[in-house]
Amino acid sequence: MFTVFGLVMIYEASNVAAFQLFNDKYHFVKDQLTWAIFGFGLLIISSRIHYKKYFNLAAPLLVVSIISLIAVLIPGIGLKLLGARRWISIGQFSFQPSELSKISLILYLSAWLTSKEKGRLGAFIFLLGLIVGLIILQPDLGTAVILTSIFMMMYFISQAPIWHFLVLIPSAIVSIIILAIVSPYRYQRLMTFFDPNRDPLGSSYHIRQILISLGSGGIFGLGLGASRQKYQFLPEATTDSIFAIIGEELGFLGTCFLIIMFLIFLYRIYIIVKSSPDKFAFLLSAGILSLFGFQILINIGAMVAIFPLTGIPLPFISYGGSNLIISLLSIGILLNISKYRVQKK
Repeated sequence: MFTVFGLVMIYEASNVAAFQLFNDKYHFVKDQLTWAIFGFGLLIISSRIHYKKYFNLAAPLLVVSIISLIAVLIPGIGLKLLGARRWISIGQFSFQPSELSKISLILYLSAWLTSKEKGRLGAFIFLLGLIVGLIILQPDLGTAVILTSIFMMMYFISQAPIWHFLVLIPSAIVSIIILAIVSPYRYQRLMTFFDPNRDPLGSSYHIRQILISLGSGGIFGLGLGASRQKYQFLPEATTDSIFAIIGEELGFLGTCFLIIMFLIFLYRIYIIVKSSPDKFAFLLSAGILSLFGFQILINIGAMVAIFPLTGIPLPFISYGGSNLIISLLSIGILLNISKYRVQKK
């Protein structure tokens, strides 16, 4: 349902830009539909693979993920867009290694925390620092925050000693603040978050256009196809900021309905987590729950100015093949876990 709704909203947000750029108003929708079909194929396959088989696949997948995160930083391999080197181009297609790292890390942490009971803190910090460090170099602070949050949550529910978190949480917060301050671009975004009116045509332009979109939608919205912000006013209208287009066209009620559907979706995953047949399944499903939950929270929170803008996509709805494919693959894994939950009962 979310994917179909996403296709509709991507068309609504992109048809003007697509016609101007490619003389085809369906260009972005056709791309997303292609990725959706491929993603649903992976969903079907992953739903039929016994989740326990991922235990042995976790380490090789992590190695592939780390190699791809290194490769994307190499000129000639990594594709540089808008000052960031986050994509690897293969022919006509490109993918984000950071998206692959999300699911590979969840798989690896699930296997590692299931089998390793003692002496975990040092190795945990090393792994966290390695992966997050490579992503920061792209640079992609938003994904780094997501992965750090997933790391912390999974480590916490694995019944780690509480004193570990007295070390980890302050260290993570201080690191994020330092990274935000030392980068001029991130510093501008942080200052814009505290004062959205400081540079209306510069650093504050994006968030101001988002708030204009949401405000102009009112309670009931302007109606499908009636967005004014899609006429090149709103940056990243099809990707990070698509929630603003939803608010503009469907209004406050439309965005509330979407949020309620997301909450139901997350609750359904929570039911799978709660009734997982073993520790590995518990950690794996909880990791996927946190992946979706943190992405939804940070994206929508940034749209309503609760958080700074981070470039985190809205799962299933934002334009982008890597995120959609990994999201659908993750759903397939959850479906397989839920299958054994039913059999156990």
